[in-house]
This record gives sequence, structure tokens and C-alpha cells, in this order.
Amino acid sequence: MKKFDGINIIPFVDIMLVLLAIVLTTSTLVEKNLIPVSLPDATSKENIKKENITITVKRNGELFWEKKQISKNELLQKIQELKKDDFININCDKDARFENFIYILDSLKSNGLENISIITKAND
Repeated sequence: MKKFDGINIIPFVDIMLVLLAIVLTTSTLVEKNLIPVSLPDATSKENIKKENITITVKRNGELFWEKKQISKNELLQKIQELKKDDFININCDKDARFENFIYILDSLKSNGLENISIITKAND
């Protein structure tokens, strides 16, 4: 039987390259602080204040509070913690299911929140 005097590091290098590619890909999304959403067009527009709370719905139905992914139960808990005079922006992908948008709007309205804006893309 032949004895091995060294360690084969080629599989280790392959794994490290894959991990590096994953880190570089995710770090660009984190750096930009963006959640990719295709917004619907609108002719009217209003500037968004920075202190507003943003709820985002992606095309696949994922929910985000500010930039953190949450479940529907967590969303309801956060909505219940809001004050009546808080400003809320709904950022919904134009191809997302309409029932997700209605779910958020209904949850906000049922908790007495009236300062709601819908984020759209300017139709220039």
C-alpha cells in the first residue's frame, strides 16, 4: 500500500472559488441596499420622506419590512406596533399577485393606519 505524503488541495480551492463567487454576488445586492422590484407606471408623483416605513412585495410574494425579509405573521405584529400617525409606503412589484397587495392594505387599514402611499415609477 502506498502512503500519501501530502494533502490534495484542489477540491478545497474549488470550494473556496464557489464560496467567493456567492459572497461577491450577495455583497453587491447588500451594498446597494436594494430589493429588486419592477414598479408599475404612474403619471402623478410625490416625493417620499426618509422617515416613512416601507413594506415591499416582490414578484414571488416575498414580504420585506424596510429591507428585512419577514413572514405574514411578523408583518401583522409590526403593523400592530405602529402609531396611527406613522407614514407607510407600499412598494409592490407590478407582477406580484394582487391579493398580496390587498392583504397588506387591509392589514394597515384594519389597524387604523391611514397615511399610506404606493410607490410607483414615474411615467415620463
